[in-house]
Amino acid sequence: MRNIRLTIAYDGTDFHGWQRQPKAPTIQSCLEAALERIVEHAVKVVAAGRTDAGVHAAKQVANFKTSSRIPCLNLTKAVNDLLPPTVRVKEAQEAPQDFHARYAARSKTYRYRILQAQVCSPFIARFVYPYPYPLDRRRMAEAARLIEGRHDFASFAGSCGTNYDVPPESPSSTVRELLASRTLWRARASILAYEVRGNGFLHHMVRNIVGTLIEVGRSKLEPSDMVHILEARDRRLAGPTAPALGLCLMGVEY
Repeated sequence: MRNIRLTIAYDGTDFHGWQRQPKAPTIQSCLEAALERIVEHAVKVVAAGRTDAGVHAAKQVANFKTSSRIPCLNLTKAVNDLLPPTVRVKEAQEAPQDFHARYAARSKTYRYRILQAQVCSPFIARFVYPYPYPLDRRRMAEAARLIEGRHDFASFAGSCGTNYDVPPESPSSTVRELLASRTLWRARASILAYEVRGNGFLHHMVRNIVGTLIEVGRSKLEPSDMVHILEARDRRLAGPTAPALGLCLMGVEY
């Protein structure tokens, strides 16, 4: 059996997330259906991380096992002919037999984009959160830096708790390590981006952090409150969950 590693990009707007669901379109089920038509046997595609409904990916990584001898370049072309235009396999390559897209991942990078313009162009409307109200970017940048490092992120966990994108060595823990947490301002595009790289993420964790950063930017919270919220381990103290459309998985490191 061959182990094939895939690099995938998708617009998550029309999908109910990555993970297969019985009565809803998902990225996993869409991809598996296309691959099965090509390799002519059942396949299970494992992703580096499960993205939520409406969340996008620029470089999701996944793998699957197959007995097919189709060359990787031909496989890429064939599967893209069957996939909808909102999902694309950017690359397929041979991987070692023990490669596992989720368990081998060392870190993932997510980016959340907030549009600060008064009018949102239809060409980016599916990929940004329009927020045309004043935000103090300096305060938000300070708050973002305060949560770098290894912490218990229970205060930023969604309803699914730990049952999400978890490091295999700690499946029941809400402790994660953020290697980078920062805001980026792109003046020409009027986009304020939050970029975070970590060893794993809880359900809705990035979107809950963004919602809290917006509260800091609105002066409803102080930057130092990020530390107090972390220490309290109480979701009620953090800000609201930011909408899914602004979030994108930018890449996975191995």
